[in-house]
Amino acid sequence: MLNDNIHGEAAQVVAIEDTAQHIALAPEDCFPAVFATARMIALMEVAAARAMRPLLGSGQLSVGVSLDVRHTAATPVGSQVRATANYLGTEGKLLRFKVEAFDDAGLIGTGEHTRAVVDTARLLSGAEKRRPLSSSTSKGIQ
Repeated sequence: MLNDNIHGEAAQVVAIEDTAQHIALAPEDCFPAVFATARMIALMEVAAARAMRPLLGSGQLSVGVSLDVRHTAATPVGSQVRATANYLGTEGKLLRFKVEAFDDAGLIGTGEHTRAVVDTARLLSGAEKRRPLSSSTSKGIQ
């Protein structure tokens, strides 16, 4: 049985590289210079992964399986942001977490995230099998 006090945190200062504007893929992609939702999600995932560290055996890591979040406030460059992950329970082999993100003014995002414990070598082997046979057959986002 898992301890209900499983908790993780992650924090960072928002840099220009963390903004929605910076992650645009093409010049016509117009996004604001505020903390990107994608970066908030990454911070939430790091918090949950940190919460799971004590549960991992040798050769294991945790991976994100699903995430349902709302990004509710814009955060400017230079602000401190922090994400927390609190264990909610287990569904089969998945661990569920309540995730929240904050800046200096308060809550900026909330949601639920599930993670699984996997064997690192097996995960990497499976990913390698998905590699295209030749680089001419692969296409990136355009």
